[in-house]
Amino acid sequence: MNFDALIIGGGVSGLQCALVLGSAKNKPFAINKKVGIVMHQRTSHLQNALFNNVLGLSPKTLGASILNEGKEQLLTLYPDVSQIEDEKVLSVDDFEGRYKVVTNKNTYTSKIVVIALNYSKPFTIEGLDTFIEPHAKANLAKDRIQLKNEDHLIKKGLYCCGTIAGCRSQFAIAAGSGASVATDILTLWNDGNHVKIHDKI
Repeated sequence: MNFDALIIGGGVSGLQCALVLGSAKNKPFAINKKVGIVMHQRTSHLQNALFNNVLGLSPKTLGASILNEGKEQLLTLYPDVSQIEDEKVLSVDDFEGRYKVVTNKNTYTSKIVVIALNYSKPFTIEGLDTFIEPHAKANLAKDRIQLKNEDHLIKKGLYCCGTIAGCRSQFAIAAGSGASVATDILTLWNDGNHVKIHDKI
């Protein structure tokens, strides 16, 4: 299957990126773009989170609930975004001007790939090893990692967001990082003209 943008990781930053890309589906520059997300959520740190300090979330909101509701929100509002379930990405490699993404079950190609995974070791996706470095904003004792990037861009067509991009592990920061990458992609699709996406009453 071929994509224009494929997000790897179904945590908060990956879901937020997918929601913003999905919300642009009726814009002329995005109308025919094929977007997918590999929804590997079992390793998301959200699974064990309890939120009391996030604007817009009710106190005592569970991270596991956000993951489930986020998947449902994406499916209901933006069904054109392909949700790839029960697959783990094994490698990401350059392939004829695109990226080849191999999972334990399938092979995909995409013009743009977004890595939206957590910052824990081991990081086992082949093809990204040369970009791994110590995380600059995490407790040294935790031995966290990030991917080398400049404003979320690793290299042409390859982005990262959330903690793997060097962000601190905070819900609002991760969501903002995912949205930032999505608007960068939409700006690219819009021939460099800056894009923001909001629904209006």
